[in-house]
Amino acid sequence: MDFTYSDRSLALQARLQAFMDRHVYPQEHRYEEERDAATAAGKRWSPVPLIEELKPMARREGLWNLFLPQSEHGAGLTNAEYAPLAEIMGRVPWSSEVFNCSAPDTGNMETIERYGSPEHKERWLKPLLEGRIRSSFAMTEPDVASSDATNIQTRIVRDGDDYVINGRKWWISGAGDPRCAIYIVMGKTDPQAPRHSQQSMILVPADTEGITVVRPMRVFGDDDAPHGHMEIVFENVRVPASNLLLGEGRGFEIAQGRLGPGRIHHCMRLIGLSERALELMCRRASSRVAFGKSVAAQGVTQERIAEARCQIDMARLLTLKAAWMMDVAGNKTAKAEIAMIKVVAPTMACRIIDWAMQVHGAMGISQDTPLARFYAQARTLRYADGPDEVHRNAIAKMELGKYA
Repeated sequence: MDFTYSDRSLALQARLQAFMDRHVYPQEHRYEEERDAATAAGKRWSPVPLIEELKPMARREGLWNLFLPQSEHGAGLTNAEYAPLAEIMGRVPWSSEVFNCSAPDTGNMETIERYGSPEHKERWLKPLLEGRIRSSFAMTEPDVASSDATNIQTRIVRDGDDYVINGRKWWISGAGDPRCAIYIVMGKTDPQAPRHSQQSMILVPADTEGITVVRPMRVFGDDDAPHGHMEIVFENVRVPASNLLLGEGRGFEIAQGRLGPGRIHHCMRLIGLSERALELMCRRASSRVAFGKSVAAQGVTQERIAEARCQIDMARLLTLKAAWMMDVAGNKTAKAEIAMIKVVAPTMACRIIDWAMQVHGAMGISQDTPLARFYAQARTLRYADGPDEVHRNAIAKMELGKYA
């Protein structure tokens, strides 16, 4: 097992870090200001000008579509090569979009690249790769426990040359963006089939008749504009049968191909977020005095800083192991490691961000640091791509299976 970064990855890391230093970190406040100005102008969901300004710069510097492996369209990096790049981007939550490497578009592009027809790729993948449109993945539903995806009730019914879709989805990330042009919808094509062969995935253009975006779901009171996580109703939505991906009953197969790399990306971004929180904690602790000595000299602070360093490095190593295993043996072989990182990384990030907020005092939960947004993102990712409990159950079953 070799975690040495390739020369290609190291070169991209250096270029990406330089871009972040020049163009992203100095303008974090500008992003917030433009976001607030859009709200005041009644344009809450419009794209943030700063991101649109930086995108062509990133593309000119060859820092574009870095996530897409084994493809003529992306950088062709392995999971292990891309992982440290995701960590660098993760230090500023909105920066991934600058490089066209943000969820859910990354997973959707990979899905269409792997499972779409030439027509799908021309119509949807090409503009997604160019950053001209956005996309969403519609799986979770309000009326069932969607952590068990076999519960999903949305119906996808064949009618002649079309499929007709009926159902209600929520927490559909990215659907608030007016550039969101395509949904990948998961639903049941055959409720009588074996449990994991009932589901299918289908491409649904966002402007199709019968789609109603009901409301944005709020995350800790914030609607997370301009990205948004929407509740959507599909009512007699009719799309061509050719929009079905791979075939009826193959939704779980597609999901397994889609979610493995996405979980690596999420976890490495969280590790970058945690590194940033630790950095902010150390700087704050070193600059404040309480009860006659610096906060950094307080025993509890030193204990937390040391523990944070240990936890971040452990989470990174476990994530890199999962990435390496996926590269050399495939997603199925790495399923235990993928489940473990999905538990470990968000839990670690929540703890360290919480400690960083505590060191900052009331400022830590205010708009004057990015920590409150960091925490909301990390806490949300304990649900996204499967809640902690589901992954823990899977890990335990695999472990018990060794002794059956």
